[in-house]
Amino acid sequence: MARNSYFQFKQFRVEQNQTAMKITTDACILGARAEVENSQSILDIGAGTGLLSLMAAQRSTACIDAVELDDHAAAQTQQNFSASPWKNRLTLHHCPIQSFMPEKRYDCILSNPPFFENAFKAPCSRRSLARHTDSLSFPELAEAIDRLMSENGKAWILLPDESSSLFLKALHRATPLKLERTLAIRSSETHKDHRHLLVLGRSGSEYEFEQITIYTEHPAYTNETINLLRPYYLKL
Repeated sequence: MARNSYFQFKQFRVEQNQTAMKITTDACILGARAEVENSQSILDIGAGTGLLSLMAAQRSTACIDAVELDDHAAAQTQQNFSASPWKNRLTLHHCPIQSFMPEKRYDCILSNPPFFENAFKAPCSRRSLARHTDSLSFPELAEAIDRLMSENGKAWILLPDESSSLFLKALHRATPLKLERTLAIRSSETHKDHRHLLVLGRSGSEYEFEQITIYTEHPAYTNETINLLRPYYLKL
């Protein structure tokens, strides 16, 4: 099998040869950090390979719905779901989130969404679709989260540092949702934050800020990263 065509975790395997966006450490941190253990229903917006759904399934007993627009990514997600130990709790919906109209609301929403606005697009149209907001604008994402999240639900959204403020402006204009927590992710203590994990809710509870440092010195993980990823990564 070609290099990087799959990623083997302790309890499941993620094939990624048909998806435009590959597995990243940042996405794995989102999957490992999101508080899913007590969730009954989880929604994964923009599933890609199905990584976040699979990570959530390992740590919960929830029924998980994953929404994916791209044809190839949806097929890969279904492949990964069908091969997993939790296939009976994982359901793929091949459609835009804007037209996804379930009868229920979700107590946990996960998303690593398209994030580039008005930026130079990648030559690969599918990679561009996965990385840019043309197919899912920040106001549309905010409105979908508000429509689909339960009264006491939480949404965990991973965005680059420079895109977070744009998304939060859209969130505040389009919805009553509140930013309850920010987890800032940086590569090392000498690097600036490159990703923000935003936790959204309806309660307006007191705002919290945390910081996650991935490496002591690349490729050596910090103890915090090791503790987060140990349930998933084979060599930790």
